[in-house]
Amino acid sequence: MLENIQFYGGIYGLSNKEIKEKSAELTEKLGLQKEAKKLVHSLPLGWKQKLSFLVAIIHQPKIVFLDEPTGGVDPSMRREFWDLIYDAADKGITIFVTTHYLDEAEYCNRVTIMVDGKIEALDSPAGLRAKFDVPSINEVFYKLAREAKRTAD
Repeated sequence: MLENIQFYGGIYGLSNKEIKEKSAELTEKLGLQKEAKKLVHSLPLGWKQKLSFLVAIIHQPKIVFLDEPTGGVDPSMRREFWDLIYDAADKGITIFVTTHYLDEAEYCNRVTIMVDGKIEALDSPAGLRAKFDVPSINEVFYKLAREAKRTAD
């Protein structure tokens, strides 16, 4: 695991000192100090996903795109992953997330819902719930999907 952090830290141009500091910080944040010398393939999927995200932000980028980062991860690990996303956002990183777990959309500042490849809704979760007069983003999606006009093209 440490090798991955060091490798990506080097790719992103961090100094050896920064890589050492970030390695210690990330292994502590993940609670993986005992597993730090293990190979990544031996870690459970949730830990791999969290490690991948933390390595992606090791150099404090302005924007990160995450494509279904919590797919296949158990519910408690999904929640922990979102805590990491919030922490990164609080540090000024803009994060775009695609997800098929619509309950996760409730955690976002802005949500875009696409139906048949077209953007059908864009607003805050509260704004979408109010606009569609429903209690959840799931219900917003259901309304939009039910009203979709399917075409052959």
